[in-house]
Amino acid sequence: MKKWLQNLGVKLQRSMYGRYGNDELGKFLMITAIVLVFVSLIEPLRFMYFIALALMIWAIFRCYSRNITKRRAELNRYLKLAEKPKLWIRQRKRMWNDRKTHCYIKCRDCKMYMRVPKGKGRIKVNCPKCGKEFIKKT
Repeated sequence: MKKWLQNLGVKLQRSMYGRYGNDELGKFLMITAIVLVFVSLIEPLRFMYFIALALMIWAIFRCYSRNITKRRAELNRYLKLAEKPKLWIRQRKRMWNDRKTHCYIKCRDCKMYMRVPKGKGRIKVNCPKCGKEFIKKT
């Protein structure tokens, strides 16, 4: 049995030779498809099953594709598109973790957030991005 499993593993490795494989976009597509399958269990949203099926087929196609340059281009477009939401989530998480010791001030001109300690009263804040200076109560 052990030998059979090893042979199966070798055959799978050989079948993937020259193929693109899985990446961050493929994982995102599969997770989204699984979520849509569960959403499609709700009666009025049955059509979501077909969208989930299309996403799964696309993810599997990308995994077994031999056109590596196109798959990398797709991945780069996805990463560029997903960069802002990830940054926003990371920033909100940090704000939440620092809520007891620091407050965040948003610059009126460039919209950049600055972290300042809480409980210091009225302080002068300089924006590191645009250089604007203003006074805020912490």
